[in-house]
Amino acid sequence: MQNKEIINSIKRQDAHRKKLWKAAIKWPLYSVAIMPVLLAAGWNISIGSMVRWDQLIGFLLASILLLIWENLTNDLFDSETGVDEFKFHSVVTLLGERKIVKNLAYISLSLGLLLIFLLASRSHPAVFLIVLGSCSLGYLYQGPPFRLGYNGLGEPLCWLAFGPLGTTAAILVISVTSELNQEIPWSTAMLIGSGPALATTLVLFCSHFHQVVQDAFHGKKTPLVRLGTLRASNLVPWIITLILLLEWGPVIRRDLPISALFGAIGIPSAISLIRLLKKHHNQPELISECKFLALRFQTLNGLGLSIGLAIAPGLGIHTPY
Repeated sequence: MQNKEIINSIKRQDAHRKKLWKAAIKWPLYSVAIMPVLLAAGWNISIGSMVRWDQLIGFLLASILLLIWENLTNDLFDSETGVDEFKFHSVVTLLGERKIVKNLAYISLSLGLLLIFLLASRSHPAVFLIVLGSCSLGYLYQGPPFRLGYNGLGEPLCWLAFGPLGTTAAILVISVTSELNQEIPWSTAMLIGSGPALATTLVLFCSHFHQVVQDAFHGKKTPLVRLGTLRASNLVPWIITLILLLEWGPVIRRDLPISALFGAIGIPSAISLIRLLKKHHNQPELISECKFLALRFQTLNGLGLSIGLAIAPGLGIHTPY
């Protein structure tokens, strides 16, 4: 009987540890990394331009590697300030060795940037500089001595990295070089990427609802700490409205095909998020998963927009932009 209890206890510990590792890996979060290139592909198809699929796959892999670097270094930097004191699924906590995490982070960064360099050499030289700029914003977010995320600037940095920068780089990478005319497509990136990037920013915004007390105690002045959970929860519907306006406005102006409205498939998740925060905004144990509702909205919204752009020619819909 005693041996059976020991075995059951070991099984429970193993199951708990697997659950912590699953939370630490955050695999659903990688939808934010792949969205810029999916949007770029949808756009290229909608205007009858070729997509270099080998370049697209390379950019997807590089984006994932760079986001792994970002997530690992965030855990490292947060462990230095103590803000992750009760974050048991931190990679640093699980491995118990900062040096291993640091090595893994910078191996991932090196591989990601090397791949981006190779992709840039086969497309446009600006790609490497743009992605390097995006990585710099990622470091400014949490890295010492800047730690701009501790001053509430994480959200605008996130929008810049995944919006104008990430989408522009993706368009350059997957497009046929002769079609680019050496121009950097900032305006196109803003047109198709502004709304989805704001949806990505919403994920970051919602990730702080359950840890306002810890963040405030350690001097991390996120928008949630500054606003309080009530005002922040009341702001979420307006953020979602702005996301939809940024995506639907170009359709109304006929800059994007009407099929781009397929991004509306994310609305039910947005409604669920709004309802959850309205009821339980100040109850951490009930809203700890709200960022995954925001992530579901971001994923469905971005995929819907990308698919909507891509199917436009097949539906006989012209993209006039």
